Amino acid sequence: MPPTRSHIRATIEAYLGRHAEEREALDGLPTVIDGTGDPSSRATLPGHVTCSAVVIDHDRRVLHIGHRLTGLLLAPGGHVEAGDRTLLAAAVREVCEEAGIRPGDLCLTPQFLDTPIDVDVHDIDANPVKSEPAHQHFDFRFAFYLTTGQPPPLALQDEEVAGARWLPFADVRSPTLRAKLLDAEAEGLDGRPEPVNASALIHDGAGQYLLHLRDDREGIWSPWVLALLGGGRTMDDSCLEATLWRELAEEVPGLEPTELAPFAVEKATSVDGLAVPIQVYAGRWSGDPEAVELREGVLLKWFTVDMLDRLRLSPGLGELIRRHAAEHPAAEGPPDGTRPLPGEAPAGTELHIVGVHLHLQDEHGRILLGLRHPNSAFAPDTWHFLAGHCEREAAIACLVREAKEEAGLTIAPEDVELVHTVHLIDSPTARPRIGLVFQARSWTGTPEVLEPDRCVEWRWWRPQDLPAAVVPYTRWAIDGILAGRPYSELGWGER
Repeated sequence: MPPTRSHIRATIEAYLGRHAEEREALDGLPTVIDGTGDPSSRATLPGHVTCSAVVIDHDRRVLHIGHRLTGLLLAPGGHVEAGDRTLLAAAVREVCEEAGIRPGDLCLTPQFLDTPIDVDVHDIDANPVKSEPAHQHFDFRFAFYLTTGQPPPLALQDEEVAGARWLPFADVRSPTLRAKLLDAEAEGLDGRPEPVNASALIHDGAGQYLLHLRDDREGIWSPWVLALLGGGRTMDDSCLEATLWRELAEEVPGLEPTELAPFAVEKATSVDGLAVPIQVYAGRWSGDPEAVELREGVLLKWFTVDMLDRLRLSPGLGELIRRHAAEHPAAEGPPDGTRPLPGEAPAGTELHIVGVHLHLQDEHGRILLGLRHPNSAFAPDTWHFLAGHCEREAAIACLVREAKEEAGLTIAPEDVELVHTVHLIDSPTARPRIGLVFQARSWTGTPEVLEPDRCVEWRWWRPQDLPAAVVPYTRWAIDGILAGRPYSELGWGER
């Protein structure tokens, strides 16, 4: 089904709510929306709705493609198709088809979210080849940021596209779009992705976490899985914390966690395939979920860490909860799962977190390190190995997976060898960790920033010129590898 009339009408009203002065210029659009034909069909004349993608890179440049038929430089875009769920989805599809930019390479901007940055009316000449008379396009233009530091390689659609250029805001070809970009630049439109969703990691301080079972309906983000409460920012929200409080009031009125504070930035994928950075806030609440009025979803229930492996969770949620439990042990005792089950191990045994780390050296002997995101819960603005926590998987399998997910590197398991082990503890109350550092003898690919909410840059460093801000046990492991030491310990003297 193409976008509905009600969706198109709501989209243009949201736009006119910000640009009331354009209502007269767009006075022909209501006639198209309320007419007998499908307003987004190219067969609807004398005019119909089209969609374009305004793709903005980190240098505040906008992607333009050469249109073979007209010779003009335009933002990628075109006609809506029957499979497009929304107008925004049509714009995402068009930029993928015409320029080869995948939906996962894009995210919404906090200044415009899912409303158009511009709606332009322009005349289209008759096209005898397609038997199309002269008509008008009502072009809905949606803004997106690139999620990567550098624009991805383009795969242009040769049939319709002749070349591409990235143009600064001041050189954007469309006058109406150019004006709106320059105005928005003063309001923070800078090409740098930031969270546009907020979620609540609610715990009771005794090892339990509150999870929400989503509806199993079409159009629901991650349907029928257990997830955190929360949702997307709206244009009326003053900040992301306001977004979270609004979402809680809508989903579970009366549930008001205390000690609410930013904990981590996670990345998810929207129903349209876009990357969605999510600001996760941690907060405490000790009420009865069954006594809460649940207005969205199916179930609200407490779960303990040791139950996570048996649940169908939204992607990455299990790791997020385990990380919080490890960094914030329950006040009444260790969280469930920090001790082995009776009979599973000798008395006094304590479970450890196992992490894998990639020690990669290029042909010049330089070591690959990643700069952690400034909002990262662990080691913000600090250089670290490519790393990850072992789930229910072998350590080398975990390393191979993390290398692909975080940096786009392909490593064969047989090319990996263990070069160092670090046994560490961060504080007397933290859970101990075992860090396995592996070296890959060979690999394919060039490091890419694929999880920008966690790592903002990959860089090769000479061992003798490491930056000052390096995770302490990372530096310790590098020194150990250079010295030929297979094992080191950190933090145990202060316990």
